[in-house]
Amino acid sequence: MPRRRPRAPRLRWWLDGNSWCDGTRSVPAIESFRRFRYSVDVHTELTASRLLAWRLAVFAIFTASGLSIATWASRVPSIKAALDIDNSAIGLLLLGMGAASILGLSSASVIAARVGTRRGMLAVMLVLATGLALIGVGTDVVPALPLVLVGLALFGFGNGALDVMMNVDGAAIEVEVGKTILPLFHAFFSFGTVIGAGIGAAAAGARIGVFPHTVTIAIAIVVIAVISFVYVPQRTFGAPDDAPSGWRDRLATALSAWREPRTYVLGIVMLGMAFAEGGANDWMALGVSEDHGGGPALGAVALTVFSVAMTVFRVLGGPLVDRFGRVTTLRVLAATATIGILLFILAPNMPLVFVGAALWGAGASLGFPLGMSAAADDPARAAARVSAAATIGYVAFLCGPPILGVISDHIGLLNTLYIIVVLVAASGFASAAAKPLPGTRGTSH
Repeated sequence: MPRRRPRAPRLRWWLDGNSWCDGTRSVPAIESFRRFRYSVDVHTELTASRLLAWRLAVFAIFTASGLSIATWASRVPSIKAALDIDNSAIGLLLLGMGAASILGLSSASVIAARVGTRRGMLAVMLVLATGLALIGVGTDVVPALPLVLVGLALFGFGNGALDVMMNVDGAAIEVEVGKTILPLFHAFFSFGTVIGAGIGAAAAGARIGVFPHTVTIAIAIVVIAVISFVYVPQRTFGAPDDAPSGWRDRLATALSAWREPRTYVLGIVMLGMAFAEGGANDWMALGVSEDHGGGPALGAVALTVFSVAMTVFRVLGGPLVDRFGRVTTLRVLAATATIGILLFILAPNMPLVFVGAALWGAGASLGFPLGMSAAADDPARAAARVSAAATIGYVAFLCGPPILGVISDHIGLLNTLYIIVVLVAASGFASAAAKPLPGTRGTSH
């Protein structure tokens, strides 16, 4: 009999998410990538120690992605003030970044097929680090809105492509260890946003310019990329034996989910929560800074509170789903997010604003992962359904904030947030669609 591959030792509870994590948050291409088998380079034996190093490297990459996004989000008020632009201009910047992110999402499969995820992740992390540095240059060194837009385009493309490839490696690690650990990777993404928001708050409070801040973070991301490159194995991709052979069959399979009503109702669940998360990331700091009169430092603090609450519930939310079920959990969290956003809008003082930010983050934390989990109930149709649902969620996440920015110039930012309230409430009402399908792996939820 062939010798079994040794399993990586369990060092700490947070390296083994199987006991408390059961949802997954994926990107539109992740299930398609799971249809490919992979093989580690024959020159590198994947021992237990190498597997552990691979896991730690991907943990670091997820953290770096969250760190980069929070760095940009926490300095939006400072960038707006330095360039003397209005909310519509910020919205257009976000729209450009969103379009570049979607391009990165769709290009990631080509990059990975061409050079592998190891080299691909290194390349796109260098691209996003360059974009982050250019944002600082265009804000402080050579103040110019077009330069910031170019930086955001590179930043968005790099993050979009990285989002796909780091999930691909996370899924591959799951296969190797035989445990569900992809949710834990996403918790580390949230850890990165907390760290980034905290650093942003400190930088804004100390009146540190955007340029030294973004360049420092960009250098840190480059260091993480280079070190991780050493420990991520080179893998080759090939088509599985049971994949549809003709392009018409593959297209029909990919489009089949778009003909199912449940896909669209799940899309409403994910759209509302994606709007809630994306809107907070891009507009919460500005809302506190300007509309509540807290200034840039307190704006960054509010974003930190939101990120901490979201991270805690992503780490500990699995047992809630196991105990109360997927639908009940979604309804309670939608109500929590609704109350939190309303409190954030109407709060008469800063402490209540922070309470609203915390409830907002907690309520928006599990909507996307649980929507993905519901879409994947039937393994035979999981790829098409997850891809369709994730596409709806990611388009809302990327395009929602710019739309809010344009509207806010006409009715005010806090009034614009009522749109998110309506969408989150609709998400709660639509959550019955997340009820597990009979006879599938989701029936335990």
